[in-house]
Order: sequence, then structure tokens, then C-alpha cells
Amino acid sequence: MDPITPLRLARPGIEILDQTELPAREVRLRIETVDALCEAIAALRVRGAPLLGTCGAAGMAIAAEERGTGEAILRDAAGQIGRTRPTAVELSWGAAAALGEALAVGGEPGAVRSRLWEFVANHMARRQAEDLALANHGAGLLPVGAGVLTHCNAGGLATGGIGTALGVIRVAHELGRVGHCYATETRPLLQGARLTAWELVRVGVPASLLPDTAAAALIASGRVQAVVTGADRIAKNGDSANKIGTYGLALAAARHGVPFYIAAPRTTMDRECPDGRSIPIEFRDAAEVGGFGGVRWSPDGMGAFNPAFDVTPGDLISAIITEAGVARPPYGDSLASLVAEP
Repeated sequence: MDPITPLRLARPGIEILDQTELPAREVRLRIETVDALCEAIAALRVRGAPLLGTCGAAGMAIAAEERGTGEAILRDAAGQIGRTRPTAVELSWGAAAALGEALAVGGEPGAVRSRLWEFVANHMARRQAEDLALANHGAGLLPVGAGVLTHCNAGGLATGGIGTALGVIRVAHELGRVGHCYATETRPLLQGARLTAWELVRVGVPASLLPDTAAAALIASGRVQAVVTGADRIAKNGDSANKIGTYGLALAAARHGVPFYIAAPRTTMDRECPDGRSIPIEFRDAAEVGGFGGVRWSPDGMGAFNPAFDVTPGDLISAIITEAGVARPPYGDSLASLVAEP
């Protein structure tokens, strides 16, 4: 089966798989401006914390092609890209890392542009290798024949590799450790129903879809032996921001003695963020809650509480799986050790 390729380099721009069109259609969009990239990120046409890191870096290469290679121009572009989705630390990280590469080259514009595209290509290849390493570290944590619950989408669509949480589940299934995967719908934008379900069917993992509101009952039923999700930002103490609804899964898992795992690359760890209270939470348009796909079911004038993320406290997380190994509580020590690994 062909690998999932949510982003392709096509200098002077990129091509993305428009994830708002899945699973009905596979539509690829060409992007050649920073503004178009930011629109695609904000609209969730391209999404997933690790893939947003790649987008951040690619955005800087696009900026150099579109706007020029002057330091002030590139710094402004990096700021614009990083502000588009503030919770996902990898977006701003990718832009900042690429900016550093550009400033280190300096001089002739052509050399700067070439170096930026080379940096993005190398980052994509490294991300694929990191996904596989992370999946191998995590697969061994799951008991043979396990039922596993996941939330939102943390597969190849979110990373450009085999995925983080879904990568763990996929490798564990190949090893006979996962008998069945349960995926939440992930309201209000249905990333689980549209994207995770599409990936699970594509790679042949036996799976069932459930409403978000059924997740606690599923955990209580004994059908689930582990919960595995991704993360968009991890604080120094292990507090982890992920798609809204993750915190509730962790609470239910703790109540019923089910291990709750976060699977995320080390670039998701924010070394400047002491705890979850310091993680900025993105709020999205109320219209996303009142309907979907052009159909509105709530009355006009009705507002909504629509955070895109919540924060799961580190003391509810059994382990954090990374490409460098598995961190366990207390996370202040274990995460620092993993981040320090070469």
C-alpha cells in the first residue's frame, strides 16, 4: 500500500492533501504563498502537531521564494506562521529552526533558498525515521491482543510518517499486540470519524468508531486495555495539551485502572513551559459546534464554548512515548533526560 503523503515538496511551493475533504475525496492543493499556507493551517486543511512542524519549516522556504531572503522579512514570516495555531509548539519550532538555518547561510539569496528547501527535505526524512522509532518503543507497552482506544488523529496524516499514536497501534497490531482499535468521532470536526477511521481501514487494523460520549462507558466495559493519544505541546512536568476531550479520557482511564499513554516526538516538548497552566489554548469559531459541512442544526444566535485543546495533567499519564525512548513519572526528570539525548 502506498504511504500516506499529506505534504509534498514542489518548489517554489508545496502540495498538501486537503484533510477537510477526507474521506470523501482526496484533493491536493498547491500552496506558493505564506498567506495561503496560514489559511490552510487555520482551516485544518493540513494539521497534526508533527506535520505542522514540517509546515512551519516549509513556510519559511516559501517565504524566501515569495517575499525575499532579508532577515527582517524572514523574521516577520516566522512570526506570522507561528501565530496561526498557538497551542501546537511544533509549528513555531519548525519556522524558528528554518529561520536559524537561513540566517546561518546568509549572503546570496539563491543559496538561502536552496538551503531552506534542503532543510525541509531533511526534516521530513528525519520525521519518518522518528515515527518508526517511536512506534517501536511504544508497541511493547501494549499487552497481547489488547483493545486500544485513541482520540483525534495521530497517524500518517498528522506526521508525514506512520504516525505517533496510530504508529504505535499499527506496529503493535503487526506484532499481534493489538486485537482491536477503538476511535472516537472527535467532535466537533470529526477528525476521528473522517481521518483516523480512513487510516485504520487503509492499513487493515480491525477498528470500531464510537461517539465521544461513549468513551467512558467503553473504558468501563473492560474492552480497552490501553488509551494512546498524541499531543500538541508537552510541559516540563509532563502536563500535555491534546485535542479537546483527551483529559476526559485520561480521567476515565485512571478511574478504571487502564494505562493512558501519550505518543509524541521530542519536538513537542516545550522546554520553556513549566506546566499546563502556561500552555496557550486555541479557541475556534462557534460555527464549528453548531453544524458541520455546510449544514447547521443549532438555532441562529446560539453561542458555543469551543476550545480546540485541553490539558491532561502529568499525574494521569502512565508514560510518554518518544522516538528516543519512554519517559515515566516523575516527568521533570525523565523528560529532561530524553530531551538531552542526541
